[in-house]
Amino acid sequence: MVTMVRVNGSPSAQSRTGVLVDAVGDAIARELPVEDHTVSLSVGGRDVLSGLTRDDITAEGERLVRLAERADLLIVGTPIFRASYTGLLKHFFDLVDIDAMRGRKVVLCATGGSAMHGLVLEHQLRPLMSFFAMMTVPTTLYAVGDDIRDGKIANELLLARIDRVVGEVKRLCGDADLNPLSAAG
Repeated sequence: MVTMVRVNGSPSAQSRTGVLVDAVGDAIARELPVEDHTVSLSVGGRDVLSGLTRDDITAEGERLVRLAERADLLIVGTPIFRASYTGLLKHFFDLVDIDAMRGRKVVLCATGGSAMHGLVLEHQLRPLMSFFAMMTVPTTLYAVGDDIRDGKIANELLLARIDRVVGEVKRLCGDADLNPLSAAG
């Protein structure tokens, strides 16, 4: 059983980022046995932002941070705001224990208003996860405008990339029957 935590860094309760993170999480849950949790910072952000340090956040904020620290797999999503991931997401990861994250697997997702910001995943979000010594899956997911319509992924190429991510996750997190690397070794 893989403990999966969906981390939605959007400050908006109804967001394209949430749709993307959920589409990825749902696709993974169809292929792997998961214990599935969600950290929605639009809901829990006040608890996370209630303190500048971990000692100062609320009990609910502590629970959310611990969920991430205990995950085998994280799906981290953010809207791109002012050419970067959200400050809310950054503060969340500022509170996470660096040693607890070593070796965790992570899928990176983002949404934005322009394709020009897609490289934020490679130049900002992937280095943040590398700082924690986390293993990012090779494929990142970025959606703009009409890629998401009526609360669903509407772009066939994005759906194909989600399928590719699921395969990568299966290879990294799957059991011996799903993971060819573990069978060889």
